[in-house]
Parts: sequence; C-alpha cells; structure tokens
Amino acid sequence: MKRHWIKLVVVAGIAAFGFTGLNSCTSVPEGIKPVTGFNQQKYLGKWYEIARLDHRFERGLSNVSAEYSVKDGGGIKVLNRGYEDEKGEWSEAEGKAYFVDSPDKAHLKVSFFGPFYGSYVVFELDGDYQYSYVTGNSRDYLWFLSRTPTITAEQKQAFLKKTKDLGFDTDALIFVDQEKNVK
Repeated sequence: MKRHWIKLVVVAGIAAFGFTGLNSCTSVPEGIKPVTGFNQQKYLGKWYEIARLDHRFERGLSNVSAEYSVKDGGGIKVLNRGYEDEKGEWSEAEGKAYFVDSPDKAHLKVSFFGPFYGSYVVFELDGDYQYSYVTGNSRDYLWFLSRTPTITAEQKQAFLKKTKDLGFDTDALIFVDQEKNVK
C-alpha cells in the first residue's frame, strides 16, 4: 500500500529537485495569492478530493482523501489515502507540512520523503472551511478539496471559472469518484 505512494513521491521529489532546485519547489505560482487570515485549527481534519490535475502519484485512484492533524513536535501531519482501482486495494502516504511564512498565511511546504518539499498553497477557502482550492509551485498542480465527498453544480462551476481565469488547464481536470463502493 504505502510502497506505491512512497516510490512515486520519491521519483517526483527527485525530479522536481533536479530540475527546479529546492527553493522553487516551495514557491507560489505568479498571480496566485495564498489565503491570508488562515486558521490552522479550522483547516485540520478530513478533506475529500473532488478534482485534480493528473500526476503519477495519484493516477488511477478513487475515493481520495487527505487528513490533517497537529504533528507532535510542531507542524501538520498529512495522511493521504486513495483506492487503487487497478490493484483493488487502499494506498496511503504519510507526510508532514510546515508554514513557509507565518501560520496565518495558507502557504505551506509539504514532504512525503526526506528533505524534499513541495508547495501547498490554499488560494481559495470559504469562510466556514468547507471547501478549498489548492495548488503547488506551478499551475501543473491543482486540487479542489471539500469536507463532503460531493459538491453542488454551483460549487463546481465556481471552481472551474476561477481556476480557468487564473490560467489552470481546466480541460485536463479529473473529477474523482468518491462514491465508488470499495471495502
């Protein structure tokens, strides 16, 4: 289970480090502004992945979720979980995240393996912390997270409009099957 995620995260981390250097891996894409006035306590808990741009480390996964909790010794513990349709089994990856600037700015660096960190930038968040739009260090990364496994048509359209206006490739989005019946 964990081996699949770890192997892919290691490959992605090494490639990102080799091509862009450590500092750019935790940068914010031009024109994207992290949410300010961020409340870590309200963000903690379980989030369902509604949509994403495809990457090897998540390819073929359904029922994807992320759970955030306070990490012993500081930071945030990240537990990503998804069902590998092809193998018929659950896959998990545990990571850690830390704020890049200050805890009230939703720009974090996250690592699933060793010294390699990537950006985690929340650039849209409703006042009740029920949905968020997240990117990485470039527009090649995009996630729509929700506290519930399904969203309304209006929420989907708002997400598509905002992210398209910001230059994301919305035609390449994968809308995650959160209702697949798995054990």
